[in-house]
Amino acid sequence: MTGTEPENGEAIPKEKNQGLARSLIRVALPRWRGRRYSLSKLFFNFYLLAMGSFVAIAFTADFVISTAQRGITDDYARRFMRGTITMIEDELLRQPRRDWQKKIKDLDDKFSYNLGIVERMTLDSTLTPSQVVKLDAGDIAIDHDGDIMYHRLGTSSQVLVVGPLASNRNPELKDRLPLELRLRLLTWSLIGLIFAIALWFWIRPVWRDLEGLRQTALDLGDGHFEAVSPPVRTRLFAPLSDTMNSMAERIRQLLATHRELSCGISHELRTPIARMRFALEMLSETDERAERERLWAMMEADLDELDQLIDTSLTYARFEREAPQAHFSSVKLAEWLSDEVDSLRLLGRQLDVTVNTEKLPENLFVDLDRKAMPYALRNLLRNAFKYAGKRIAVSAELAGETMLIHVDDDGIGIPPEEREHIFSAFTRLDRSRDRSTGGYGLGLAIARRVLELHGGTATADASPLGGARFTLSWKARQ
Repeated sequence: MTGTEPENGEAIPKEKNQGLARSLIRVALPRWRGRRYSLSKLFFNFYLLAMGSFVAIAFTADFVISTAQRGITDDYARRFMRGTITMIEDELLRQPRRDWQKKIKDLDDKFSYNLGIVERMTLDSTLTPSQVVKLDAGDIAIDHDGDIMYHRLGTSSQVLVVGPLASNRNPELKDRLPLELRLRLLTWSLIGLIFAIALWFWIRPVWRDLEGLRQTALDLGDGHFEAVSPPVRTRLFAPLSDTMNSMAERIRQLLATHRELSCGISHELRTPIARMRFALEMLSETDERAERERLWAMMEADLDELDQLIDTSLTYARFEREAPQAHFSSVKLAEWLSDEVDSLRLLGRQLDVTVNTEKLPENLFVDLDRKAMPYALRNLLRNAFKYAGKRIAVSAELAGETMLIHVDDDGIGIPPEEREHIFSAFTRLDRSRDRSTGGYGLGLAIARRVLELHGGTATADASPLGGARFTLSWKARQ
């Protein structure tokens, strides 16, 4: 069946039946239309972000490490150059002070780095306070910016200047920085290339999974609810794919329930409406008081039947659409069961209705939803009232941690092949289609939904009384 059927029996197109679900999905879906990214754009955006972050982290780490090692490097440089500086100082101190400039020039020609002598007071603006303290204490002060070493000559105001170490006289030292820079650039280029290749092979299956999920979402948004998310290639999107498939399956179930309810209700509405129309026609043609009262009674009965149909259908739809949240409370089962059966005993007419709780432990309390569970028990009792011959027996027992309530009748029973099928909505066995038994095939479906809400189930079997036995089973302690 491709559509629902209203009271006049004309089929509604399937598109209208799916309109609400399609609209809801379109609202829930991300705005992917018009925002479709290519694989290359996604790759480059991710690559730039990841590589930029990696380079920034690397340079930050290098700066921190270099700063932390500066003290160690200075100490090593002092020890390395101390012998050379001491030798130059001794050579100068052998000469008169007036000859120091001439002597330093002679020594300068023998070294690969510059040598010079300056006045102490000219260095106050060049060195930091800590370096000045070292210089005045007779230690070697190092200027990191210029790669220059300073040492005070004895107690004089003259200071020996050694450096810059990377001077024009040493081509190897001059080319050291560009060579190091070229090596760094080459290293980072290789790292970037390797990272790009690895990222490409990682992002391709991710992109394919995203495209598959995107297409499935668009198909669902367009009303193609048979669409299924393709198998994912990465575990990253496996939960999302399963969730989307579950959502699509749930939508299909809701649409099937909608069609089933609409079709079933439309069929059920026809009979009471037809009877009311017939009674109205007869009412207009008769003047006999007794006949008019009989017709009025028929129409009132049909109105009651319509009211019960609507109430039952809404109850079933509520459980089928979305199971309500269970609110469990502890009840004394024997008293609760007796009270529920007594509230419907009058509907049993001349039937012998008994309640047996002897198999229950004394003062047994069980957990159940006091609002929902009566739906299940009352529907089983109403079903038994329709088909029982003379007797109905309600009994309860505790099997381990499972609570069992049986409703037995001495009616015609249910064939084994039909015992599961009768819990589907709007299902009635062939022998019950006459209006003498009434009903809409929803009571047992509601009973099962209620028990599923309790984490249990409702089942049908043969009764010791010769008819049908319906059993409600759920965990006694939630």
